[in-house]
Amino acid sequence: MKKFNIRKVLDGLTASSSGTASPQPGTNQNDVIQETLQSEHFQLCKTVRHGFPYQPSSMAFDPVQKILAIGTQSGAVRLFGRAGVECYCQHDSGAAVIQLQFLVNEGALVSALADDSVHLWNLRQKQPAILHTLKFNRERITFCHLPFQSKWLYIGTEKGNIHIVNVESFTLSGYVIMWNKAIELSSKSHPGPVVHISDNPMDEGKILIGFECGTVVLWDLKCKKADYRYNHDEAIHSVAWHHEGKQFTCSHSDGTLTTWNVRVPAKPTITITPHGKQPKDGKKPEPCKPILKVEYKTTRAGDAFVVMSGGLSYDTGCRRSCLTVMHGKSTAVLEMDYPIVDFLTLCETPYPNDFQEPYAVVVLLEKDLVVIDLEQIGYPIFENPYPLSIHESPVTCVEYFADCPPELIPALYSVGSRQKRQGYSKKEWPISGGNWGQGTLSYPEIIVTGHADGSIKFWDASAIMLQVLYKLKTAKVFEKALKGGKEEKPSTEIVDEDPFAIQTLSWCPESRMLCVAGVSAHVIIYRFSKQEMTTEVVQLLEVRMQGELNDVDSPDPAGDHPPTPSTPVPPSSSSPTQEREPPEAQPFTSDDRPRDNVPGLKVWSAPLKQSPGYQVELVIQLVWVSGEPPQQITSLAVSSSDGLVVFGNSSGLAVVDYLQKSLLLNMSTSELYSPSDPYQRQPRSPRKTRQPSGGVLNELMSTEVFLLPGSTTPTNSDDEHKQKSIHFHIIHHFSSLFVLSLYHPDAKDSSFSRSRSSSVTSIERESREAISSFHFSESFPRKTDSSPSPSLWLGTTQGTVLVLSLSLPPTGDQRLQQPVGVSSCGTLVRLKGGILTMAFLDSLGAVLPPSYEPWSEPNAPDEEKTRRRRPASPPPTQEGQDSQYAVVCSEKQAKVVGLPSQSCFFKHNITESSFVLRADVVQMAAGLCLACFCANGHIMTLSLPSLRPLLDVNYLPLTDMRIARTFCFSNLGQAMYLTSPTEIQRITYSQETCDNLQEMMGELFTPLETPEAPNRGFFKGLFGGGAQSLDREDLFGETAAGKASRSLAQHIPGPQGMEGMKGAASGVVGDLARARIALDERGQKLGELEDRTAAMMASADSFSKHAHDMMLKYKDKKWYQL
Repeated sequence: MKKFNIRKVLDGLTASSSGTASPQPGTNQNDVIQETLQSEHFQLCKTVRHGFPYQPSSMAFDPVQKILAIGTQSGAVRLFGRAGVECYCQHDSGAAVIQLQFLVNEGALVSALADDSVHLWNLRQKQPAILHTLKFNRERITFCHLPFQSKWLYIGTEKGNIHIVNVESFTLSGYVIMWNKAIELSSKSHPGPVVHISDNPMDEGKILIGFECGTVVLWDLKCKKADYRYNHDEAIHSVAWHHEGKQFTCSHSDGTLTTWNVRVPAKPTITITPHGKQPKDGKKPEPCKPILKVEYKTTRAGDAFVVMSGGLSYDTGCRRSCLTVMHGKSTAVLEMDYPIVDFLTLCETPYPNDFQEPYAVVVLLEKDLVVIDLEQIGYPIFENPYPLSIHESPVTCVEYFADCPPELIPALYSVGSRQKRQGYSKKEWPISGGNWGQGTLSYPEIIVTGHADGSIKFWDASAIMLQVLYKLKTAKVFEKALKGGKEEKPSTEIVDEDPFAIQTLSWCPESRMLCVAGVSAHVIIYRFSKQEMTTEVVQLLEVRMQGELNDVDSPDPAGDHPPTPSTPVPPSSSSPTQEREPPEAQPFTSDDRPRDNVPGLKVWSAPLKQSPGYQVELVIQLVWVSGEPPQQITSLAVSSSDGLVVFGNSSGLAVVDYLQKSLLLNMSTSELYSPSDPYQRQPRSPRKTRQPSGGVLNELMSTEVFLLPGSTTPTNSDDEHKQKSIHFHIIHHFSSLFVLSLYHPDAKDSSFSRSRSSSVTSIERESREAISSFHFSESFPRKTDSSPSPSLWLGTTQGTVLVLSLSLPPTGDQRLQQPVGVSSCGTLVRLKGGILTMAFLDSLGAVLPPSYEPWSEPNAPDEEKTRRRRPASPPPTQEGQDSQYAVVCSEKQAKVVGLPSQSCFFKHNITESSFVLRADVVQMAAGLCLACFCANGHIMTLSLPSLRPLLDVNYLPLTDMRIARTFCFSNLGQAMYLTSPTEIQRITYSQETCDNLQEMMGELFTPLETPEAPNRGFFKGLFGGGAQSLDREDLFGETAAGKASRSLAQHIPGPQGMEGMKGAASGVVGDLARARIALDERGQKLGELEDRTAAMMASADSFSKHAHDMMLKYKDKKWYQL
């Protein structure tokens, strides 16, 4: 175990070193920090993927194992069992999955891809793997069919041919059905690709082949010829057998369904257009949209179910996709929110030659999965237990919290359970296969997602599962703009008209305080309550953040709309905000004056009923400044122990006291620098300096101000402005709160409008300094401090760390009445690149969490309310010793600085050619580390405090800004990001979690007995009316059919050496086939043994009889008579 000595050294000694600073010898024992983390504690691997499969393309269901598989256009396969049993697989080629076929109850899956490859997956291991691959070279795959309990897979191609594959060995049979033999010899045109293959439910020796042109062929496998050909004018999309094998139904491109008798190929027995208008003169109905798929399922007790997608009339007003369920004389049209990709009817039996008894329909939509109950009136849907609603509104921000307080998840669940919709089916979720993992490594984990519609979802992410706990709608605080008299339905795409979209959020799990920033430059502060309440008037605070005046046009000298200092809006008065226009308003008003002092959104003016859960405490809105919209908020932090919220953007920062509903500080970034600060940013030039209007300065000068010692009175003199120290204090003036906002007439332009032209020079863009991160801490803001005090640490996009000291009144009533003091302490340190994160360690190297107020019911009686702060302040530092260490990480570097000496002990250059996107100080099981994710795809961890590299893996190159926006680290080696608009990918960099991952994962395959085949009955067995079996081995085996052409397809064995692949080389199906053969042989031997036993018994009886006869013959004779 390596030890590092930390000692006070000269300032800047380590600044010239890009590596780790060398410790000085001779320190006492109190200065020794023992680092416990080593490289062997880290390993990077994916854990689980949550959410809806992005861009789904196909689906399959195992009716015995009750497992659902969904393929996507990117080559992914997602497998679902019971709630909490999920699995993600990926084809290396990334080609779209066009079809999936389960080997029913055998723990295997066949996937066909758009690159003309077929794969066999082994599902009998926790992480499925490919056993075999067959790559076609000369023909394109269009359709696959694997009969129930068969080892021969039919593959239809674009050329119209059908090839047969042995799924045990994944080799081609020499038996081929050529298109020119299947169709009539007199036909002059190619029938098109194969769109359907299925075997007759009652005769395995006959298969039905559907060609795109409208021709269907019943092929006799034994005789190798077509028995019947059925021709139709319209193109075919799908075919469905009736279970008795005498009829089949086809769906066509003109919206018709044709039902054919197998022995009557001349014309269909029934032709219907389910959604077509029937003319009175007997003419053909008007054509409708294509019926893309049809399924025909029979029941013993009543009429059959006909389920189909598509087929609606072209003049139907409804533009949404619909699923039609026809049962007897009733027809139900079920409207879907998204286009239908595929659907499957779930039945009680896997045997196609028995009454199917359908009980549910699984509908795969482009962005949702719906299961419909066919056994209840009205066809209600099942409540989906999977976390597939992540993308219900597009995700705009994500935060990940591991090792949360244990009582937090039950609290969120209790308030979220009241939000559940009603009207679901009362039956259990039908996709119920698999088993949960047995892992014991579990701790409370919560993922918080912010969305484009202003909603926030809290998810329970414990034990590699995901379940929604609670949903908060922040848009309820605002009045919605109506378009065309209606509220528009929320979209699943991010658009410009998303005024409530969540930009960033800050959440304190211990105190349950939540602070949310939206794209309309608004901040909402929430408290958690288990009781319902009604807020008569929503508390509102308007803030005018304009940075420096030299970049903002002065208002009209006439003084109609003079800019004013930021003041809170009295909650009892009717503020002008209630009458202002929605956010779509233009930069100019109706009288051509620039919009000024107007917020982007209109706050709800009527009493607001707030359900148990998160309830609004305060709304803060940034206002327009002289026709310029407020800048979006880039950073946000909340401190429950201090009762403060701070937020920043490219214009500056603002500190708000949410207990007193007042603004403490509102200033630009450059004003935070002291005049003697070596890192102070100089004003940009050349720019036209605009003098502020007289109204602004007159109001500033007329406001009574108390300045802390060392400050000067604000005047209009440029020289005095440059010499002043920045100290602020809030006062009470005639029982109203007034806030002083100081402006520099010569300061640089720090505001960046969304509407400004993109011709801003690179020098301008480089010199703009915005706030990038905040951190509240009980620390040492100044070198001279002997004990820690509340402080706020700021990081900027230029790599500067600035410190604000906070002077808080005593707790209790004084906290609500006395003002909070804020003073600037200047610059702490400067790094390359923008500051990403900050954290504090104690003298032993343990992380110092921000102090917090433990949660208590805010709506409880006043006598039960007490404000408590945790943790208590650490003891004062000894003379000449540092008792804290600040860890600062930027886009390029990381530094460890001792406090209060402000000496830099360690420095590490993280990357030179790239930049860090996300960095966090995380608590591992064995110690602390700094985790970083770079734009070049590297994930790195550094030890603390020495910044030794422990892990550096090239994991994921930045190919999408979504990853950069949503990547999160959390404690105990967990991380996550949004891998697609609908899916969350969780990863771990902890060796302990990787070791326990197999135990934590669920099992997809469960050994189950296949249901018994339907009884043929006495008369069917006597007269041969039952299902006819076929020995496919005699037809398709190499002995009878010969070998297939080697150039047609290439066999590729699965990857070797994978965990769980032992004994899988011959395939799962082969094991089962051998087991069946062994059972047959055992039965045969038992039969032979029984015959032998019977023969021996007969022989024994014969011997006994002869012996008895002999005894009677010589019974009365003497010995000498023999």
